[in-house]
Amino acid sequence: MRLLERSTEVGVLRAALGHARGGDGSGVAITGDSGVGKSSLVDAAVAETSAAGLEVRVLHAHCDPLDTPRPLGPFRDLELLGAADDPRREDESRAEMCERVYDAVRTEPTLLIVEDLHWVDAATVDVLRFLARRVESMPLLLVLTYRDREISPRHSARPLLGDLASLDGFTQLALAPLSVDAVREVVSGTHLDASRVHALTGGNPFFVAEVAKEPDRPLPATVRDAVLAHTADVTDHDFDVLQLIAAAPDRLDNRVLPHLGVDLPTLRRLQDTALLTRTDDGLVFRHELARQAIESTIPPGGGPRLHARLLDALETIDPADPAVLTHHAVAARDSARATSYACRAAEDASAAGSHSEAAAFFEIALEHLESRDPEERARLLLELAYQQYMTSRLPEAISNVRATFRLWEEAKRHDGLADAHAAVALFEYYNAHRERAEHHSDAAARIALDAATPSTFGAARATQGFLAYLRNDLVRARELAAEAREVAERSDLGVVGLRSEVVSTVSDLVSGDEAARATLLTQVETARDRGWDELASTVYSQVASLDVEHGRFRDAERLLQVSIPFAIQRDIPICRHWQTGVRARVQFQRGRWEAALEDAATVIDDNGMPLATLWPRLVSVLVPLRRGEEAELGLLDDAWSLAEQIDEPLRRLSVLAALAEAAWMTGRTDHRVSEYAVTQLAVLGACPGAEWGAGQVGAWLRRLGLPVPPLSLVAEPYRLADEGRVADAAQAWQLLGDPFAEAMAWTDSVIPEDRVTGIRLLDSIGAVGTADRHRVVLRQEGGVVVPQRPRESTRANPAGLTNRQLEVARLVARGLSNSEIATQLFISPKTADHHVSAILTKLAVPNRRAVVVNSAQLGLT
Repeated sequence: MRLLERSTEVGVLRAALGHARGGDGSGVAITGDSGVGKSSLVDAAVAETSAAGLEVRVLHAHCDPLDTPRPLGPFRDLELLGAADDPRREDESRAEMCERVYDAVRTEPTLLIVEDLHWVDAATVDVLRFLARRVESMPLLLVLTYRDREISPRHSARPLLGDLASLDGFTQLALAPLSVDAVREVVSGTHLDASRVHALTGGNPFFVAEVAKEPDRPLPATVRDAVLAHTADVTDHDFDVLQLIAAAPDRLDNRVLPHLGVDLPTLRRLQDTALLTRTDDGLVFRHELARQAIESTIPPGGGPRLHARLLDALETIDPADPAVLTHHAVAARDSARATSYACRAAEDASAAGSHSEAAAFFEIALEHLESRDPEERARLLLELAYQQYMTSRLPEAISNVRATFRLWEEAKRHDGLADAHAAVALFEYYNAHRERAEHHSDAAARIALDAATPSTFGAARATQGFLAYLRNDLVRARELAAEAREVAERSDLGVVGLRSEVVSTVSDLVSGDEAARATLLTQVETARDRGWDELASTVYSQVASLDVEHGRFRDAERLLQVSIPFAIQRDIPICRHWQTGVRARVQFQRGRWEAALEDAATVIDDNGMPLATLWPRLVSVLVPLRRGEEAELGLLDDAWSLAEQIDEPLRRLSVLAALAEAAWMTGRTDHRVSEYAVTQLAVLGACPGAEWGAGQVGAWLRRLGLPVPPLSLVAEPYRLADEGRVADAAQAWQLLGDPFAEAMAWTDSVIPEDRVTGIRLLDSIGAVGTADRHRVVLRQEGGVVVPQRPRESTRANPAGLTNRQLEVARLVARGLSNSEIATQLFISPKTADHHVSAILTKLAVPNRRAVVVNSAQLGLT
C-alpha cells in the first residue's frame, strides 16, 4: 500500500538522514499502535535512500516477542558485529558491545533502525543509551520504533526514553490513524464504503490494507477475519506450517526448515498468502498482527505440540540460542528442558553483564524445576538471589536466600549453608540491617570453619572485616582481613585475597593514611582486569564515599566520573545507586544545588537499596532549606531511622549534622540534637576517621548555643574555627571547594563585618534561606548595615547548573572550544553552544573567558 498521510514524517527522516550523512547525527523515535505504519514509514525511508543512490549503510534490527528477551538480541543479529555463528559474540559483555557498536557506526554514514522497542531487553537498552548520548558526534541516524501504550512506568525501555526526552538531537513522531479520505484512496476502485471501512478499522493502515485486498468478500467482523481471509485457499498441511511459523515469534530459522519438513514448493505456496516475508535468517510474518491472527487459530492443546516440534528442530542446529530454546521449552511444557535451557540462558546473560535478564531466566528455571533434590533447588535460589542483589532487588534476594537454609540442611550440605549465610549477610547490610548482617556473617564463618570449606570461610572473614571497617572498628577489621588473606593464600583464592587486601587498605585510608587511596585504585584495576566487576565497583564506592567524608571533594568528583559509567556499563545498579547518592552529596558540598537534587531524586525514585538513600534524603531536605524553600522535614526522620539501623559513627554524625542544621534553620527543638548529639558527640568523634563529621556536628551545636563536649580530634577547618581564626578557616574551606562552609565560617565570627561577608557569600551561591536566617539575627543586634536579599533576576546562580551543564562548564573553564567540548561529550557543536549559552546566563557572566578567569570562584575546578 502506498504510504499515505506520512509526508511530514518522511520529511523528518529525510532531513535527519541528510544531517547524518554530513556528520551531524540524530535520532528519531516512531511511536504508535500496532499496524499504524511504523515499519512502513521506516521502509519508505530506506527505499528512498536506496532510490536516491545515497551512500548510507542501513542496519535493521528487531526486538523479539519472547517471554524473556534475548540479552543484546538485536545487536547480536547485526552482521556488522561479525558472523552470526561466531561463539565469541555470545560471551560479549554489554560494555564490550557498546564499544563495538560505537566503533562500527562512528565513521561510516549509517541508518540504524531498532524496531519493536516494547520487547527490548535491558542490555540492549543500555547499548542504545550509550549510542543515543553520542549520536550527535557520529554520522548516524538512529531510528527506534515502539508501541508507546505497551511501555509501562517500570518497563526496561523507560531509562532510554527518559534519556531521549532530554536530548536535543532526538525527535519523536507519533503516528496517527488514517483519515476517511486516506481510507477512501486505499479502497478506490472497489465497491467498499470508505466510511464503513474507516469505522471498522479505526483508520489503522494495516487493517485497511487487509480489508482492501479482499474487497469481494463480505466485510469481516474483525481484523483477524481479514487476515485469515488470505488463507482460505491453503491446504491443511500449509496451514499447519503457518501455525508452526506463528509459534516462533522471533523467526523460523532457515536451518530448521528441513527438520520440520518444509520444502521449497511449500514455501512458494505460502508466499502467495502475502502473509510472510523472508529475511537472511529465516521466515517471519509480514506483520505481528498477522502472526497473532494465525496463532489464534491454534486449537487448545495444539500449542505445546508445535513448540515441541520447534524445540526438537532448533536443538539440531549449532549454535542455538538458549533464550529461544527456553521460550519453546516453556511453551512445550517440557519442564526438564525449560530448566536446563533457562539456566544456560541465565549464565550467558550474567556473563554478558545482563543481570536483569539473568534473574528472569533463573526464575523460569526455578518455576519449572521438577527435581526434588533440595541441593539443586537451593543452588538455583542462590543464583537467582545474587542476580537480584546485583539489580538492587534486595528484599527478594534476601527472601530467596533465606528459603535455602532449610534446603541446605535437608541436603546436609553445610558448605552451601555457609554460602547462603555469607550471601544474605551482604544483602542485609545494603538493606540497612547491620545487626542481621553481622549475625549472618558470623554464622557463615562458624559453619564454614566446621565444614572445612576454606573458600566460604575466607569470604566470610572478609565480609566480617568489611562490616567492622564500616563501623570504624579498624583493629578488628584488619585482624579479620589478615585471617581471610591467610586462607586465600593457602587455598589460592584470588578474589578472596583481593577482598581482604581491600579491607586492610581502606581501613588505612580511614585512619588518615592518604597514600592508601592510590593503593585502593590499583586494587580496582586488578579487579577490573580479572573480571571481578562487583568488587571493583564496590571499591570505587568506598573510596568515593571516604573522599567526600574527608573533604577530598575534587578527588571524589574525578573518581565518580569514572565509576558511575563503569557501574552502568557492567549493569550493577546496586553500585550505581550508591555512587549516585555519593555524587548527590559531593554536589551538595560544592554548593551545586540543582545537580545535587537531580542525583538525590534519581536514587530515591529508583527505589533501590535503602542504604544508598541516606544522603539523598538529607540533600532533599537541606537544599530547599538553604534556598529558603519549603522542605519535607519528614525525610530527616527517615534518614535517622536508617542511621539507627545501620549503626555506624560516620553515618550517624552526618544525620545529626543535618538535624542540627534543620533545627537552627527552623527554630524547632530536636531532642536528637539537644540531648543525643550533646551526650554522644565525644564518643562518636573518638572513632578513627570521624574528625570531619564530629567537627561539623560541633559547629552546628555551637550555632544552636548548645554545649560541645571536648573532641580529641577535629579536621583542620573546624580546628581553625574553634581557635577563632575565622579567615583561615574560611580560606581552608575555599581551598577544599565547599563554598557553603566557607560562608558559614565567616558568619560564625563575632565581628559583624565578617558576618556580612558570609551573608554575601551565601547569597552568591543561592543559599538565601540560610542568609536570611543570619540577616534576622544581625538586624536584631544592630550596628552594621545588613545586605538586602538579592533580587532573583540579578542573582548569579552557579548552584543552578544541572549535571550535564556542569560537565560542559568544566570544559569551558579549561578553555575548550565548542567543537572540542562536542568531541569530548559526544554531542554536536550546536548542542554544545546551547549548553554554553545557558551556562553563561545561569552564572551571570558575559562570556566564556569570564568562566575561565573565575573558574575557581565558580567552583569549576
